[in-house]
Amino acid sequence: MIPVRGYKGHKVAVLGLGRTGLSVLTALQAGGAEVVAWDDTEAARVEAAAQGFEIADLSKDKPWPGVKALIVSPGIPHLYPEPHPVVVKAQDLGVVIDNDVGLFFRSFATSDWDQFDVIPRIVCITGSNGKSTTTALTHHILNTCGKAAQMGGNIGVPVLNLDPAIDGDIIILELSSYQTEVARALAPDISVFLNLSPDHLDRHGGMGGYFAAKSRLFALGGAEKSIIGVDEKEGRFLAGQLREEADTGDPVLRVSVTQRLKDGWSIFARKGFLAEWRRERQVASIDLRPMRNLPGTHNHQNACAAYAVARILGLGAKDIEAAMASYPGLPHRCQIVGDLGGVTFVNDSKATNADAAEKSLQAFENIHWIAGGKPKEGGIEPLKPLFDRVKHAYLIGEAAASFSASLGERPHEVSGTLDAAVTSALAKAEPGDVVLLAPACASFDQFKSFEARGDAFVALVEKLGMAD
Repeated sequence: MIPVRGYKGHKVAVLGLGRTGLSVLTALQAGGAEVVAWDDTEAARVEAAAQGFEIADLSKDKPWPGVKALIVSPGIPHLYPEPHPVVVKAQDLGVVIDNDVGLFFRSFATSDWDQFDVIPRIVCITGSNGKSTTTALTHHILNTCGKAAQMGGNIGVPVLNLDPAIDGDIIILELSSYQTEVARALAPDISVFLNLSPDHLDRHGGMGGYFAAKSRLFALGGAEKSIIGVDEKEGRFLAGQLREEADTGDPVLRVSVTQRLKDGWSIFARKGFLAEWRRERQVASIDLRPMRNLPGTHNHQNACAAYAVARILGLGAKDIEAAMASYPGLPHRCQIVGDLGGVTFVNDSKATNADAAEKSLQAFENIHWIAGGKPKEGGIEPLKPLFDRVKHAYLIGEAAASFSASLGERPHEVSGTLDAAVTSALAKAEPGDVVLLAPACASFDQFKSFEARGDAFVALVEKLGMAD
């Protein structure tokens, strides 16, 4: 745990009492703050009270005298589509608003660091897609190569639940736009921007607000090095803003999976090969094709970004390649579950929208596609150019009827449930085919989360394997 500094003896209010909110309360209390807590959900309030925290209705006036700061959890809107009433009250009272990420950057460095031979480094990774894989892959590479590293933020543990730094420690944080838009302090040593595609637009008031939220990590952070994916216009714009040296590109290292980058320090992947260039000369290359847990172009972008972080931190290309080859993958993100009778089963339950499902469909061929759930705007219409990769589709949940209309003449069936879909897919698939769960939907019609949906898929495959 990282005790929060700067609020000793002061009263601090915390809004939102999920996993992040509870970690904030504990860290504030450890730093000597007086805390009051509130959540709109009664069950969350009961849990926090059971842990000994004072509960006070922050929509009322009574708790506010003496409050120095309001710390909000990521799910609390502060501007769009409408600010939470407690946020409005804090603004009206002139109370500082922050989040756990801002508190982390104010509190992580301590006087103990004066005794360290190697000062800890912080790596922050953001983008629309691939954040979790890039964070986990970077963490895996560093640990495999003997570096002390911790992982947290939007993946793993909340930032304030990380351990205090040790000599030479490296912290890898996945940060969402919800986290970067509110944090009052952002100070990474290395910052990574992967890509940008429409998501959370109601929360950010459109694409401009969404990009602005992501950009704060770079504009406010002032990182020593910034790794920027330049395959979209926003990444190219950001790289241009940050670039200071024409010949070297410093402090920017550009990454691409759609173009060859041969100026400055750059890394790109083409046809399954990662190439590193410095000053118009290739200095390293990695064959990504045998890496089964990094399939598809989108994972090759993740690999380029993780490779770039590791190189900046001083690791050799061959060591990075060996570590990548042993990467086990993340659950629910193009996770190879197993092979049954020559048929490969892939769990990409995290593909909760068409853009994420597109990456999965591009990564495989001869696909038996399990899709559906609670539909999102636009459905699977944007995926029509990829339907020829699908041998048969199996539709589940609320979206089944609309997805059926979109698929048209492409072979498909309305399975209804995941169990029925997996069973039917196994019966129809042939050796060399892939059964892919990439729902392009939220899970909440039939499952409590995308993780629960993915776990159910894995259990079904394991059950069929045992029966086989």
